[in-house]
Amino acid sequence: MSLRPDDTAAVTAPGTATLPAAVLWDMDGTLVNTEPLWMAAETELVESWGGTWTHEDGLTLVGNPMKVSGAILQSRGVGLTVDEIVDFLNGRVAAAVAERTPWQPGARELLTALAEAGVTQALVTSSYRELADPFARVAGVFAAVVAGDEVERPKPDPQPYLLAAERLGVDIADCVVVEDSPAGITSGVASGAHVLAVEVFRELPDLPGLSTTGSLTDVTVADLGSIGAGKVLDLLH
Repeated sequence: MSLRPDDTAAVTAPGTATLPAAVLWDMDGTLVNTEPLWMAAETELVESWGGTWTHEDGLTLVGNPMKVSGAILQSRGVGLTVDEIVDFLNGRVAAAVAERTPWQPGARELLTALAEAGVTQALVTSSYRELADPFARVAGVFAAVVAGDEVERPKPDPQPYLLAAERLGVDIADCVVVEDSPAGITSGVASGAHVLAVEVFRELPDLPGLSTTGSLTDVTVADLGSIGAGKVLDLLH
């Protein structure tokens, strides 16, 4: 049965609220609305080589490791190496984010609330350092960053989240992972963390023990504490 903590009690007696050991955040789609930027870059690239790329095509790449996406774009007629494709996409999206950070609703506020509560946070993204580091500096709350170009086995493998927990010096079983893509959610679950899945662009997978929400505006620090303590929250309905 899904449970939701008593938010009123959490507000009136914040010192008694349970807090997670750490919250490990995905970036694209979860904290920032970069998916339209990735799709625009993909479309530009494929069309420059005479092909076509639809919104539905773009959805199939959400949450993929960068080199997997690069190989798929190659198969659609892009006459570049996978590394060249990855560099092009990262450069386009990094430039767009530098111009204006497209925060998801409630994301910045929740990051700030967790920091004020003393909860350690890490950024765990399939995007490369070129994009992850500038965003981490803007956010200003992450004690560690794990980027897609520094892991041997990217999401959906659990390695990125296990590495983040190791860098923070915490037990992954005491952490809450916040993710939006099937690959990222699978990675978080496989790592042994408690997972909050945010339904953004893709329908969420049906996995046991998965907490869900449609927006970070519906999530409180107390909610994340409850998830970290083992409760399963359904904030979608």
